[in-house]
Amino acid sequence: MKSRILLLILLIGVGSLNAKAQQLKKIFDDTEKQTSFMLDQVNQTKTAWLNDVQNKKKPEVVSPRTLTPDGKLVMVPAKDWTSGFFPGVLWYIYEFTGKEQWKEKAEAFTANLEKEKFNAGTHDMGFKIYCSYGNGYRLTNNTSYRDIIIQSAKTLSKRFNPKVGCIRSWDHNKEKWDYPVIIDNMINLELLFAATRLSGDSSFYKIAVSHATTTMKNHFRSDYSSFHVVDYDTLTGNVIKKTTHQGFSNESAWARGQAWGLYGFTMCYRETKNKAFLNQAEKIAGFIFNNPTLPKDLIAYWDFNAPNIPNEPRDASAAAVMASALYELSLYSTQGKYFRGIADKITSNLTSQYRSKIGENQGFILIHSTGSKPMNSEVDVPLNYADYYYLEALLRGEKLKNKKPLF
Repeated sequence: MKSRILLLILLIGVGSLNAKAQQLKKIFDDTEKQTSFMLDQVNQTKTAWLNDVQNKKKPEVVSPRTLTPDGKLVMVPAKDWTSGFFPGVLWYIYEFTGKEQWKEKAEAFTANLEKEKFNAGTHDMGFKIYCSYGNGYRLTNNTSYRDIIIQSAKTLSKRFNPKVGCIRSWDHNKEKWDYPVIIDNMINLELLFAATRLSGDSSFYKIAVSHATTTMKNHFRSDYSSFHVVDYDTLTGNVIKKTTHQGFSNESAWARGQAWGLYGFTMCYRETKNKAFLNQAEKIAGFIFNNPTLPKDLIAYWDFNAPNIPNEPRDASAAAVMASALYELSLYSTQGKYFRGIADKITSNLTSQYRSKIGENQGFILIHSTGSKPMNSEVDVPLNYADYYYLEALLRGEKLKNKKPLF
């Protein structure tokens, strides 16, 4: 009798795993159809752009980013901070399907970004290069990709100020900030960690650790919510002020900023095994998921302190980043089961309530993201980084279920 019960339990478990595998396959089948549709829209948009004489002296557009208010596709040049996400989407589709056609598309869109390896005017090197070339190298071991990653890390390192202990984020708005560092910059540290592994040059690692340590010290409040922008004095290294650029107010908790912090410190623990970074990630998660303004479906409003909740736009991109981070955090934390359960719920709700219908939204996968509400820019629209982190979260969840390494 006991053996029959055990067999029944085993069969139920296997059946549940098979059902989840089939569900994931269906999601990626839909993603392939939607992304094929997007590639058609990209070709049309790019052709029209090239044929417009007004664009002759402008940088060529290479990647889809979002939609205009009237639903037209917005494409951006390689220098745009989001240019690496669509190549990353293509790499993730290739990773799941193994189809050569997606590898070829990923290679083609990735190649458009190579010149950015020398662009020292931006801190967004990780977003652009690691999401594209980083995934490409992970999946193909293409040595030319490795060299581009290392050169990009060298370029990014030029923005590090040892007195401050951080990488400078922006060069614009110099009348507002002396040396601005934004919480988003935590994600770009992954490029530096990778460059140390690939080159043996520990200077990249030291810069990344310094930036993370300084950010942990100065960016967070006592409740472990994060400021968006911290401005430093380059002569003393002291903090001048703590503000926001995309959040509701200087004292509010901009949702995607909290997500960047969660993801960044989880990744930093992976690379350093410094338990202070793990504790920081756990505390950030505690702030997010115990927050009274977080909706029941766990898809955050654009700011946790936005004044008109529940009548505020959601940010599916923030939720996707959170889910992906939580799957990794579940590997390291004593609360692993809890964090994985939250990630499962977020990805399930994104899948069921925040996906575009096939053939709509110019081929983007997720809808209802918010770029910058204070500037009324990219509000309640699809965004390429929402798609990227959504697919990353799905793949991480699948690997965990099958007891496969995430990296």
